[in-house]
Amino acid sequence: MYLNKALVIGNLTRDPEMRSLPSGVQVTSFSVATNRVWKDKNGAKQESADYHNIVVFGRQAETVAQYLRKGSSVLVEGRMQTRSWDGADGKKNYRTEIVADRVQFGPRGSGTGAASSAPKGEDKEVKADVPPMETIDYPEESINLDDIPF
Repeated sequence: MYLNKALVIGNLTRDPEMRSLPSGVQVTSFSVATNRVWKDKNGAKQESADYHNIVVFGRQAETVAQYLRKGSSVLVEGRMQTRSWDGADGKKNYRTEIVADRVQFGPRGSGTGAASSAPKGEDKEVKADVPPMETIDYPEESINLDDIPF
């Protein structure tokens, strides 16, 4: 049995670019940065970033191009694929990318990075008629360990 599965959670490093194939299928490409933090053998904090090329097809490609922007948080699930082509200089070029099966948008930021639902310059409406959430009062019970059946 073989498995080719990629799962990446990170932020977009550039705005998505949408194109159409000759068949009419929409294709969107973007890249995602993931960060890693660790301590080296001396205890010093180290950081590194990895960049992943992502390709999305179909209706999901249209949605990604419409709603995601540079800095948006995203979860991408898909498969790894390496393409090769001959460059103009005669050299063989390679590109490894994740072909996304699922793209899940992360939380929207405070207007930075993520696409805002209100156009720039317009304030979002604040609903004042929404009552505040009530707190839940949990009963004070003591648990007798002898009552647990296992």
